[in-house]
Amino acid sequence: MKRRRLNNDDLDLWRRVTDRTERLDLKSLFTPPIDAPAPAPPAIRRAKLAVQSKPMPPTKARTNDLSPSLQDQMRGTSVQMDQKAFGKLKRGKLRPEGRLDLHGMTLEQAHPKLTGFILNAHTRGKRLVLVITGKGKQRDDGGPIPVRYGVLRHQVPQWLSMPPLKSVVLQITPAHISHGGTGAYYIYLRRHR
Repeated sequence: MKRRRLNNDDLDLWRRVTDRTERLDLKSLFTPPIDAPAPAPPAIRRAKLAVQSKPMPPTKARTNDLSPSLQDQMRGTSVQMDQKAFGKLKRGKLRPEGRLDLHGMTLEQAHPKLTGFILNAHTRGKRLVLVITGKGKQRDDGGPIPVRYGVLRHQVPQWLSMPPLKSVVLQITPAHISHGGTGAYYIYLRRHR
């Protein structure tokens, strides 16, 4: 690669940058504060470690988010359908018999569409349908209350677990990457009786 020489504009810009910078005092960065205790000699540290009879349990990192993530909630639910079919479903081997795309809809528009679609698919005897919610847009405007990203993605599982859809839905799981990944859900319906 051939090196190019800096032109006058580049040199002028570099001079302005260097004029505004301050020299860093490395001694003040690497000296310990006066209040800090001196480190113990290695022999004392080894003795302290040997005295401890039982190991300390690992501390769990705490977060300020009190509700578990959507993926953790889905993982925590038990499998209601056949294990073999569930394995095929998770690997993307089962083909959905119906599909609903909720991209760009508001909550008020999406809820009746979802309810009608699921109930209609159940009456027609379909077992596996795909609902595409999208991953959502980052809309946090920096306010004091954090805004969840992907409103439909979080709301659809809640709607499916409430009446009248609760009686027809057997299993909800995130879709395989070939069917939309985390922006879509497989909904496995109960048999129509």
